[in-house]
Amino acid sequence: MGLATFRGGVHPYEGKDLSKDRPVKTLLPQGEMVYPLSQHIGAPAKPVVKKGDHVLVGQILGEAGGFVSANVISSVSGTVKAVEPRLTVSGNMVNSVIVENDNLYEGVQGLGDKRDASKLSKDEIRAIIKDAGIVGMGGAGFPTHVKLTPKDDSKIDYVIVNGAECEPYLTSDYRMMLEEPERIVGGLKVILKLFPNAKGVIGIEDNKPDAIASMTKAAEKEANIQVVPLKTKYPQGGERTLIYAVTGRKINSTMLPADVGCVVNNVDTVISIYMAVCETTPCIRKIITVTGDAIKEPQNFKVPTGICYRELVEAAGGFKEEPEKVISGGPMMGQALFTLDVPVMKASSAVLALTKDQVAELEPSACIRCGRCASVCPGHIVPQKIMEAAERRDLDLFVKYDGMECCECGCCSFICPARRPLTQAFKSMRLAVRAAAQAKKAKA
Repeated sequence: MGLATFRGGVHPYEGKDLSKDRPVKTLLPQGEMVYPLSQHIGAPAKPVVKKGDHVLVGQILGEAGGFVSANVISSVSGTVKAVEPRLTVSGNMVNSVIVENDNLYEGVQGLGDKRDASKLSKDEIRAIIKDAGIVGMGGAGFPTHVKLTPKDDSKIDYVIVNGAECEPYLTSDYRMMLEEPERIVGGLKVILKLFPNAKGVIGIEDNKPDAIASMTKAAEKEANIQVVPLKTKYPQGGERTLIYAVTGRKINSTMLPADVGCVVNNVDTVISIYMAVCETTPCIRKIITVTGDAIKEPQNFKVPTGICYRELVEAAGGFKEEPEKVISGGPMMGQALFTLDVPVMKASSAVLALTKDQVAELEPSACIRCGRCASVCPGHIVPQKIMEAAERRDLDLFVKYDGMECCECGCCSFICPARRPLTQAFKSMRLAVRAAAQAKKAKA
């Protein structure tokens, strides 16, 4: 029997050798801290502090603005300088709390206290996770307490930890599986308390044999937890593809993982759950990979949320030469940056600096109808056809051709010999379809 996997996908240059052998270093900030109040899917948090207020590590700066929202919490102690719009990695100005770090790191009462999760009820665990402001740390940013509150707990039979880390260059989850495997298993056990009929599965690509060994050893006494090796292929770590690889179950754009009895969480999200529930520590730190051939000393850092990207690059030795492209995240799904003066947020994963912008070097040309895009699409749609709808800005045709099933993984753009900007067009169209649906709903 072969490794667990899915049909489609691509094999881009991995680039992980640059940073995979670099243990995580703690990096403390030097400048002011910026905490955007919208760093999650859902309603922005509402500020509960004002200019001049003194704040502590672990203090709430912004309260969740609804059920699908998340608290924003200070990672330093200091004084609030302002509550004002600041630039984020998305390129948007987002209302943010600005804190002048006093470098004392004084915490709220009880911060870091040990807690026995076995003595907590389901409601207490969910409340702790919500108060801690935990969201999907792998990039999605969906509030975790919402994901862990399905309609019927008893119908969840798989809790899957996403340890694939299939995005090229990124090694932060890999390092966590080597350095903190007990916290990952501990966090998974906390989640399993919420779902009495579920078993835990930790999925890891087979290009990380030492991580597979590390997690297998950490889970060896847990009869209800299994480590599943996955075939190394992008996007093996996508939620839909991971669920199919592990369980054989399929979901589409109209479904949630819970609809097929699954809950999926990223490695760092699971660690954050353990830290919140068992160590009384909210979501105030991130593990970030700083890498690329333009970086002098590629590194994995543990940093407080709110620190500036520029400080990360400086701590990695700066640039060997001026990069042509800097990306927040990886090359397949990350966002290009035009400035490093943006803050690390909960879903930040990496700073990737490349000496050559290979995308910009090649001009797109007409489709040659080779079919490669369809052969690698993990959603089993036909990118060539939905691109025709995108070029016409025909929303109805885009939906008819299953454009909403696109997961924006970038496989089609990667494989296209004509270098057509397929993923960018599909992302724009998906946003337009959702906006049109909301406008229609508002009129009704």
